[in-house]
Amino acid sequence: MGHRLSKITTKTGDDGTSSLASGERISKTHIVFHLLGDLDELNAHLGIVKTQLKSSQKAYIEKVQHHLMDVSGQIALPEHALLTDDAIHTIETLAETLNDSLPPLKEFVIPGNSLASAQVHLARAVCRRAERCAVAYSVEASLDTTNQKRIIRYLNRLSDLLFIFARFLDHQDNIPEPLWQSGLNKQSD
Repeated sequence: MGHRLSKITTKTGDDGTSSLASGERISKTHIVFHLLGDLDELNAHLGIVKTQLKSSQKAYIEKVQHHLMDVSGQIALPEHALLTDDAIHTIETLAETLNDSLPPLKEFVIPGNSLASAQVHLARAVCRRAERCAVAYSVEASLDTTNQKRIIRYLNRLSDLLFIFARFLDHQDNIPEPLWQSGLNKQSD
């Protein structure tokens, strides 16, 4: 493969447009760029998470980061199926394995137990935004393809995995989970 990004500063986006992989220039406000930006932001958050993990856990996140690059590539070139059902199966299996080691939840978790788990929760929230954007993009672009449905399914499963992974990190370090207490902030008369 040649040099894909040989020149970073092109100045071609100064007019508020950017190129799709097809070469077509469209407004940077187009939903496809919102989706690609959300995926980029998610990948960056996962990079921060990765810096706080033990070596054995970094591989989980790195695999997901590669999947996210496949998702972005597939959005940029919809005719190329980069994300596979195996990627979805991988994160489903990991989520099940990690979840089996956790106590059942009786209430919603309040993020912020530890820095690592809080950052995983932040990544989860960005993943949910990317999923909503992927759905909106599918509707706007009339993309009802197997590949587009796979992207949405992947992001949905990934957000579940990230929630479980945040809980797993705290559980592994014996950090108690602060749970939502309904009505805690109500003032009494």
